[in-house]
Amino acid sequence: MSESNQIIKKIEDIITIILKVVCVSVLVIIMFMVTANIFVRFVPIISLHWLDEILELSFAYLIFYGSAAAWISKEHFKVGDMISKKLPNDKARALYKLIIELLSMIFIIILFYYSLQLSTKSLELTAYFSIPKSLVYSCMPVSAGIMLLVSIKNVIQKIIGIVENKE
Repeated sequence: MSESNQIIKKIEDIITIILKVVCVSVLVIIMFMVTANIFVRFVPIISLHWLDEILELSFAYLIFYGSAAAWISKEHFKVGDMISKKLPNDKARALYKLIIELLSMIFIIILFYYSLQLSTKSLELTAYFSIPKSLVYSCMPVSAGIMLLVSIKNVIQKIIGIVENKE
C-alpha cells in the first residue's frame, strides 16, 4: 500500500471512529429519552412535551452519520452481485463495478446538493428549544459530503485498477 493510500486509510479510520462515537452516543440518548417517556406515562411527575424535538434531532443524526460510517467501511447493505459473476472476464467485472460506483456517486451528489439547499435555506426554529432546523438538517449534507469524498476515492481507485489491470 502506497503512502498516500495509508494516509487516506488513516483519515477514513479516524472519521469512522468519530461517526461511530456520535451514533452510539445518540443511540444512548434515544434509549434514555424513550425510557424516560415510558416511565413518565406511568409516574407522571414531569411533562416531556419537548421530547419530540430531541428525538427528531437524534434519529436524524443516527441515520445519516450511521450511513456515512457504513459507507466508509463498506458495511452498508447491498443487493447480491449476481451480474458480475456472469461477466466474461475481469475487465468487464471491473467496468461493471465502476458503473455501479458512478451511479451511487450520482445519487450521493443529488443528496448532497438538495440536503445542502435544505439546511442552508431553512430559517425555521423548533417549537420548544428554538433550535434552528438547519442544525437538525446539517447532518444530511455533512454525511453526504463524507460519502461523496469516499465515492470519489473509490471511483479513482477503480479507474486506476482498470487501467493497470489490477481489478
